[in-house]
Amino acid sequence: MAKEPVAKDAREFLASCRALIDSELDRLIPKVSQEPCRVHEAIRWSVFAGGKRFRPALLLAVGQTFGAGPESLIHTACALEMIHAYSLIHDDLPSMDDDDLRRGRATCHVKFDEATAILAGDALQALAFQTIAEDEQLDAALRVRLIAEVSRASGTPEGMVGGQALDLAAESRAVTGAEPESIHRLKTGALIRASARCGALIAGTSESELAAITEYATDLGLLFQITDDLLDVTATAEDLGKTPGKDAKSSKATYPAVYGLEKTRERIDAAHRATCSALTAIGCDTTLLHSLADFILARQA
Repeated sequence: MAKEPVAKDAREFLASCRALIDSELDRLIPKVSQEPCRVHEAIRWSVFAGGKRFRPALLLAVGQTFGAGPESLIHTACALEMIHAYSLIHDDLPSMDDDDLRRGRATCHVKFDEATAILAGDALQALAFQTIAEDEQLDAALRVRLIAEVSRASGTPEGMVGGQALDLAAESRAVTGAEPESIHRLKTGALIRASARCGALIAGTSESELAAITEYATDLGLLFQITDDLLDVTATAEDLGKTPGKDAKSSKATYPAVYGLEKTRERIDAAHRATCSALTAIGCDTTLLHSLADFILARQA
């Protein structure tokens, strides 16, 4: 049985979650020795390249906050990480953001080839939904609701694919003040929001608690991406594990590009305050959730 991460400090919690998630991902993802070996090697190259495992950790944190055990949360948490990993593989492709560095090493299509990278992403997306559908720890009706939640957050018009399309469409043209937030709430925020909501749904929260968690995670997702925008300008490749300055080179609709660095930092502070404020509507101990927001505010990579 999975051991529940109990730390209330965000860094310690994320570290314990990472070990738990990686162990379960290793069990769920086909081994390199299994045909088609090259696709499975590409999947594992991308999934086990490192990373904070923030989305599955958020799901575990929310579920734990409301009393759910790790055995009921772990498969959906892994599914969210699979969706995230697939999105990164495809986002790095030459036809998308065309990047050759991810988490400090070659991107999937550079290490292997473009066709293999596309198949690896496709396979991870399918495996994510299979993982939730076959989770016998959960009631069948709940599994259906979770699949709908993750599907909505992954696709379009309300999810990640919709945000990616808007992001690509905004390249190399002037954008309005409202566009960066609209893009961020879909491209990055939708999957973060779904992670939190899935944790709450598995824990069986009330509708009012679910609404509060949704507000918290919506603001947290915005905080996460605005911080990411800022780091793309201010951090090094060694810090980020990916190529810095790509947003500016691609004329992306980012907060620094639209508002400048000072206003971007102000908006980060405002998003952090909104994230923490949403937790006041929740009756149980939200120390861990508050700590995660603080961690995102202070992140350097």
